[in-house]
Amino acid sequence: MISEPTRKAESGATVPPAALSHACWAEVDTVLLDLDGTLLDLAFDRYFWRERVPAAWAQARGMSLPQARVQLTPRFRACEGRLEWYCVEYWSRELGLDIGALKRSEAQRIRWLPGARDFLHKVRALGKRLLLVTNAHPVSLAIKDEHVEVMRHFDAGFSAHSLGAPKEDRRFWHELARVTRFEAARSLFVDDSLPVLRAARNAGIGRIFAVRRPDSSAAPREQTEFPAVDAVAELL
Repeated sequence: MISEPTRKAESGATVPPAALSHACWAEVDTVLLDLDGTLLDLAFDRYFWRERVPAAWAQARGMSLPQARVQLTPRFRACEGRLEWYCVEYWSRELGLDIGALKRSEAQRIRWLPGARDFLHKVRALGKRLLLVTNAHPVSLAIKDEHVEVMRHFDAGFSAHSLGAPKEDRRFWHELARVTRFEAARSLFVDDSLPVLRAARNAGIGRIFAVRRPDSSAAPREQTEFPAVDAVAELL
């Protein structure tokens, strides 16, 4: 899956407000950005996995929607933090549904988060290297790119599935560094997942920010372990 059926924010000590000065931006060469919940509205993924998939599964099995949710929830949770959690092919096999086709049927719900596209234009104007780093399966990424043309804003994009480990895993960051040769200390990373943010910190990423409002259909998340913004646009 993408960043969905999600529970992504606990916390520790208080951190200072999220603001990047011109001097700080001068020390950043590479900007690493998550996709769902950072650039694109996580409301799509929340709806898809909590409503659309259970409804399709219930219909295929002649059961009620509440019954389907009861049966699917533990199956989803058992995969959290693993690459299968985000895998279109895995869930298509497991559920007997064409997850890619279902996503395409709901593509009109895919939306940019407020200010995200403008932020990408501004970062490009600063001459920074822009890398998309996502747990999204290539099929999911392709559907979203077809709908909102996200990849045109990036120098390159990397799915966890092509690197062999999810972003929560240190192996993802090791492999990303190997294939892109980015300098961790001079990089900025933004994500909405606390486990992913922690993994990025352990990988030595120099500047890390959390997103408090990844989902327009939900309340903001409390975030005190990392500097946080409501939206990436606040960083410029």
